[in-house]
Amino acid sequence: MVYVNLTQARCAMTQRTVSPVANAPEALARTLFQKPSDTPPAQAGNVARPVGIDLFAGAGGLSLGFEQAGFDVKAAIEIDPVHCAVHTFNFPETAVIPASVSDLDGEKIRRLSGLSGKRIDCVFGGAPCQGFSLIGHRVLDDPRNRLVEDFVRLTHELKAESFVFENVKGLTVGRHKALLKELTEAFRDVGYECRLPWRVLNAGHYGVPQARERLILMGVRKGRVIPDYPAPTTNIAGRPRLFPDLDFGPSCNDAIGDIPDADTFEVLSAGDAVRTNRFGKPSDYAAELRGLRKNAWHFGYMREWNPDMLTSSARTGHTEISRRRFRHTEEGAVEPVSRFFKLPQDGVSNTLRAGTDSARGAFTSPRPIHFRHARCITVREMARLHGFPDWFRPHVTKWHGARQVGNAVPPPLARAIATKIIEALGIKPDRPEETLLPGDPNLLTLNLSQASHRFGITPPPGRRDRKSGAKKRRQEEIEGDINAEGLWSNRQTAMDL
Repeated sequence: MVYVNLTQARCAMTQRTVSPVANAPEALARTLFQKPSDTPPAQAGNVARPVGIDLFAGAGGLSLGFEQAGFDVKAAIEIDPVHCAVHTFNFPETAVIPASVSDLDGEKIRRLSGLSGKRIDCVFGGAPCQGFSLIGHRVLDDPRNRLVEDFVRLTHELKAESFVFENVKGLTVGRHKALLKELTEAFRDVGYECRLPWRVLNAGHYGVPQARERLILMGVRKGRVIPDYPAPTTNIAGRPRLFPDLDFGPSCNDAIGDIPDADTFEVLSAGDAVRTNRFGKPSDYAAELRGLRKNAWHFGYMREWNPDMLTSSARTGHTEISRRRFRHTEEGAVEPVSRFFKLPQDGVSNTLRAGTDSARGAFTSPRPIHFRHARCITVREMARLHGFPDWFRPHVTKWHGARQVGNAVPPPLARAIATKIIEALGIKPDRPEETLLPGDPNLLTLNLSQASHRFGITPPPGRRDRKSGAKKRRQEEIEGDINAEGLWSNRQTAMDL
């Protein structure tokens, strides 16, 4: 197929490219990622798929969910070049723009992604923000909330038919609510109507084995049909049945119980992937993520991949002291030294965290303890708990990979939201026939400097290697203090934040 040949040519070109690209997003898009300007949107039959643009794209949780609902995500804007590299690998037909949204306008995004003069059906993303301002000031005027204002501006400049704004649940409480009020007014002022009241959705109610709540604000251009929020599809495993007519969703065991133990593969001490035939019998949930179900791809593009590969599974070198503590911690409780949550095999994960980026100290995300093995879960196991399929590859390192998963919107939740957007737009989704080849695997290995060089941009400021000057305590000392205070036997239930 011509489509596959074009993809192969681009992959080959990417692998041959060793010199840095020009220090501008335009040059980057022209040389590596942009399709020819006369290439129409990907089609299934005679129906063009709706077009989406992902702002603050990260590794692509929202992008994947929207693709699975039937969108072609034509552009992804992301300031972190390491995330850009991973996004490029997983979404080889998307124009990945390595820039801040504050430095872009609607016309530039259209030009970089080959969308000049074309309809854009949805702009979506989650803008980082402070959420409140000082007394006497508008919240959106606070520089710390500028990215939220940029989201409104770009939605308007792109003339998008609809938008989806996602953020943390905390924006709906206390003085943070002032931002939401101003945000809906800002959308109204540029010609959009919001679905009100806004809602907080829990991914656990949409088939994800994780308790994870996110604020979702949706809207459309005035005069269009306003989308409804998606109805829950599952109760949360291990918790009271809130919806009498719905089944319970997948548990932690359903999600990761079939994955072979990473600690039994020596090669995973130095890498993140191994070929194996030791996968167990999958649950229905795991079978879908392994691509073993007919409808596993939903309305998204199939990918070329090897289902016999266990990926994103680099081992963690725990001490025997740590492993002993992990073994002695009850399922569903917090281990008192590390403060890690131990997964309940019949329940769901707590909210998976992203850790911090290099500008804020580069702290590794607190990965939960496996319910069966005395270790923290791998990045692949995190991805399963988040609803990412096995073909999706985060960065090969545990730090970057866990950060990318923890920052993402679970794809099943994103898919449920995007399905309601498509419904409101009056579009019937169709399954594409094309199969995509992933990008260059080297994209998954780049550090911050290498990724910046690869995309021709200046590396963002960071302090990954700085030392705090604090003396690190030995684990025996910490454990002794815990025992002395009588905390070891005081099992604590994890809080879902």
